[in-house]
Amino acid sequence: MKRDVNQIVLKSMLYAYNRHLSTQLHQFVPKHKPVSESDVKRLQEFIFNSKKLLVLTGAGISTESGIPDYRSKEVGLYERTNHKPIQHIEFIKSATVRQRYWARNFVGWFRFSKSLPNSVHFSIRDLEIEDKIVHTVVTQNVDGLHLKAGSRNVIELHGTGYRVICLKCDALYDRDYIQGKLLENNSIDFEETTKMIRPDGDVEIASDFMNDFIPPICETCGGVLKPDITFFGDNVPKQRVDLVREKVSLSDRILVLGSSLSVFSGYRIILQALEEKKPVCIVNIGSTRADKLINLKIDAKCGDILPRIKS
Repeated sequence: MKRDVNQIVLKSMLYAYNRHLSTQLHQFVPKHKPVSESDVKRLQEFIFNSKKLLVLTGAGISTESGIPDYRSKEVGLYERTNHKPIQHIEFIKSATVRQRYWARNFVGWFRFSKSLPNSVHFSIRDLEIEDKIVHTVVTQNVDGLHLKAGSRNVIELHGTGYRVICLKCDALYDRDYIQGKLLENNSIDFEETTKMIRPDGDVEIASDFMNDFIPPICETCGGVLKPDITFFGDNVPKQRVDLVREKVSLSDRILVLGSSLSVFSGYRIILQALEEKKPVCIVNIGSTRADKLINLKIDAKCGDILPRIKS
């Protein structure tokens, strides 16, 4: 009898924990409509009529992993805070801006690096590895979750938070290595200091900590280090843009998941696809920049529909 009671208590605790975890992970997902069977059928037909599908993903697929986006109504960072993402020119010109950015990134890395792929990432992986339909994934995200899920042919359009580059000599560093170096010179209670993670791993932290923070420098030349991310106001490297253009031309269809296409680097992929007369489907909560240009738009949470697509 006592064992049965313990089992019931354990199950109740696990249930409560799972509900709490689900709430935490989905707190940045905007309000959305239930997925209809007709939407599932339309998406399934679109995907399985392709032999070389290019998938373009945005921040909307990572909200289900607990990483907020910037623009979603009510839950995006523009709605929840007065924070604006760092501008490239500010980072380049101001040592104070760099110090404060690295302080926040240092704290944010504790949680950002532990983010895990969700069902959308794994579904895309399966469509590539098992079904042999997806030939390229182009992601606007810098969270590395596609690679964690096991996708192989991934182009990280805006770079990655998992790599650091020297702006003087182009030396590259693993972000975990830089974290270790930062820990040698800076100490902090991560759980107490972190308030809100951002899409690039940045967070809100106390100003006194930022003012005392010692940022990293290049071990090769002493130059300025920066996460290998395309900040707002900067351009995606031409070599990467050319590679994406090549992959779009090689594809026969484009599937957009979780992106409003507000940033031109993603929007121009759709413009190229339409110019080349390739079918385009967008799955996103809310409107996108390309809604009036395409024939198939599904207003849905990606995690509610993509895992239901079966070969």
